[in-house]
Amino acid sequence: MNDPFKISEPTCISFSGGRTSAYMLWRVLQAGGGVLPSQAIVCFANTGKEDEATLRFVQDCSERWNVPITWLEYRAAVPGFAVVDFDSASREGEPFEAMIRKEKFLPSPVQRICTSRLKIRTMHKFLKAQGWSEWDQMVGLRADEQRRVAKVRARPSPEGMHETMVLPLASAGISVGEVGDFWAKQPFTLDLATYKGRTLAGNCDLCYLKPVAQLVSLIQERPERAVWWARMAAVAREEFADKRSPYSYYFSKDRPSYAAMAKFNAEQRDMFDKNEEAIACFCGD
Repeated sequence: MNDPFKISEPTCISFSGGRTSAYMLWRVLQAGGGVLPSQAIVCFANTGKEDEATLRFVQDCSERWNVPITWLEYRAAVPGFAVVDFDSASREGEPFEAMIRKEKFLPSPVQRICTSRLKIRTMHKFLKAQGWSEWDQMVGLRADEQRRVAKVRARPSPEGMHETMVLPLASAGISVGEVGDFWAKQPFTLDLATYKGRTLAGNCDLCYLKPVAQLVSLIQERPERAVWWARMAAVAREEFADKRSPYSYYFSKDRPSYAAMAKFNAEQRDMFDKNEEAIACFCGD
């Protein structure tokens, strides 16, 4: 049986900064004899809204496993990306804000441009700048994420024929329990809380796809998290409202605004469904 983690052709390993994709990277290294295959590049796309713990974890993986990780950020100007590192990476949402101002509308559940622009296409532009024309895009979706896996396998080249998404964790039957067992035995891990296998503050800290109760909990933990999101909503209302439909200046039109959630938190109110599920996204864990 072929090892799904063994790389023999140009492959971009999409490292989200979470435990699952880090475990995927570790398995790739083991399949390659402890080193990154020469045909592979590991990319971490920073939006500027990741938690500081995520950035530290990416750096820890690179240093402890002796593996080069290319840190990328979206740029509105040509060539469309910048290569950064742990020290120079944006931490105040600068790439995300630049994308919003260029597109002139907010991402939302019905137009999820943040993942495509800030992560997928940013990686594509970098890889093409390296002279790559066709490659596999290795993504950390597990076997227990059945709906997401099925969606990718039904359309393995969503952004063009030059890229084919591959899911080695799903192919190997890896579930969230096995990922958790792995990290429980390691001398380091991502310093963010998990719930039912999901990292609550993972990826963009207050992503609009997270359940409202989860967002409010994250705001309660650090009220300053809501500031950037509320400011972007205000920018969209003030600057883009006459150019697009009303949906273009809401992160989500069917739930409270970030400013409202911050206000609820300040008033110590609890009025949201704690059992609401997150909307699946391909940012990964």
